[in-house]
Amino acid sequence: MVLSVKAKAGLYWHTLCHLRPIQIYGRAWFKLYKPRIDQRPAPGIRRPAGKWRMLPARKAMMTGPEAFVFLNRPGKLTSSADWNTPEKDKLWLYNLHYFDDLNAAGAQQRYDWHRALIERWIAENPAAQGNGWEPYPLSLRIVNWIKWALAGHELAASWRQSLAEQIHFLSKRLEWHLLGNHLFANAKALVFAGVFFSGKEADSWLAKGLKILAREIPEQILPDGGHFELSPMYHSIILEDILDLVNLAGAFPGRIADHIVQGWREVAGRMLYWLEVMCHPDGRIAFFNDAAFGIALEPVALKAYASNLGIAGGQKSGEGITHLTHSGYIRVQRGEMVALLDVGRIGPDYIPGHAHADTLSFELSLGAQRVLVNSGISQYGTGPMRDHQRSTRAHNTVEIDGENSSEVWGGFRVARRARPFDLQIKQEGEVVTVSCAHDGYCRLAGKAVHRRIWKIGPCSVTVSDSVSGQYRRALARYHVFPDVQIDAAKHEGLLTIGANRQIRWHVDGGEAGVTASQYHPEFGRAVANSCLTIAMVKRQCQMTFQW
Repeated sequence: MVLSVKAKAGLYWHTLCHLRPIQIYGRAWFKLYKPRIDQRPAPGIRRPAGKWRMLPARKAMMTGPEAFVFLNRPGKLTSSADWNTPEKDKLWLYNLHYFDDLNAAGAQQRYDWHRALIERWIAENPAAQGNGWEPYPLSLRIVNWIKWALAGHELAASWRQSLAEQIHFLSKRLEWHLLGNHLFANAKALVFAGVFFSGKEADSWLAKGLKILAREIPEQILPDGGHFELSPMYHSIILEDILDLVNLAGAFPGRIADHIVQGWREVAGRMLYWLEVMCHPDGRIAFFNDAAFGIALEPVALKAYASNLGIAGGQKSGEGITHLTHSGYIRVQRGEMVALLDVGRIGPDYIPGHAHADTLSFELSLGAQRVLVNSGISQYGTGPMRDHQRSTRAHNTVEIDGENSSEVWGGFRVARRARPFDLQIKQEGEVVTVSCAHDGYCRLAGKAVHRRIWKIGPCSVTVSDSVSGQYRRALARYHVFPDVQIDAAKHEGLLTIGANRQIRWHVDGGEAGVTASQYHPEFGRAVANSCLTIAMVKRQCQMTFQW
């Protein structure tokens, strides 16, 4: 869709007005300031006096000395140009520069490949040039090289020199213009560098990293334990970061003050609790905002890692309601049924890059079987697919007049955004009722307001949607997991799970149809599924699922 100059100006205004000043002048500084490479000899290495705990292993990403699979897409590194080839997506190239495979499953069997790859990176990536010198991949690579060394591998003198130059450069290229998880990754890398190396220079890296973390952890980790970008995937990434910091402190006792480490432990415990609440009974994360499998460590691995560090998360409640009040998520469990409801804001106003237009969406499982799912993500960048995956129509909520409830655009931008209000939660006997409205469509001429009421009992879920104000068309969508089959008439039908399990559904105040859809459980993957689409023919529409 081609936007008018006025419409485009409106998008920019409603996006930029939420930014913090540092994001605006920081962007100008980041673009204009080009630090020199500091080629002073690398500081000495500090030998650990404590124990470095072995890490949970990711799936191997190197399939040969020059072959890789990232984001479910294969590629080769046959020439120096391949580090920055335009034939690969930016995120694929970022992964190439991360060096995650150094600490992946079976890494020891690829030791010679890893040594050769480090040598190639140093030789083929001139200082301050290309994807590998951008702050985010720089941060992850610094940490991965240090982790590899802490696992017992010797860093050659030229490697230590390159590592020191990378850290010097990063310390002058922190992502203040992006903030959020990017700045967190920068700070983590500085802490790792400051602990691993010795001397005054290393002390300055450590002090800078700790100062940023002291500011960012209270900002980014909400009181209920959730990461403030409200993505279970990014929550898992940040939780791993904090566990890594605790691990590092244990390997170098006394290098980081005890009260700081204890604070990290407490935060990690809260984050473990939040993650457990936001998982389905199959043990994996729900898909709200940017979320997919295969990027962050699985919850079971994070829990095991934390346990190895002596950190335990609080146990989520079983039956009944768990309300993550600061994040805006609600978990309702009734026997084998788990519903996860989104009644919160899309994320922090000044950094909504991973937000979706998914207000008042929900997911549903029966036992280990997912039934209703948001659509997930398979790529970043810009374009129709990214736009669709962030859109209201890709989620289990109501779309009005073909518009998104929040104005997601430009890959990682949001202009006007939905604000939930009038949340009410009550329980009467075995029935839990959650009611909430949002104003995301008030920007339209008809000033429409969507309200949703969930009534959840032991063997049923009833979803009542009402729309006030003026509008032409309202559609409620229910995306089903790929293994679930839909049989639909105009007002009733069945969802079939496996060979003999069925869920009956019927709708009042709307007309049902089935449309083809796609489910994106991982980057680079699209799986065909179906969507039960309800055209609201009355201002109030009620959908009931019974089993």
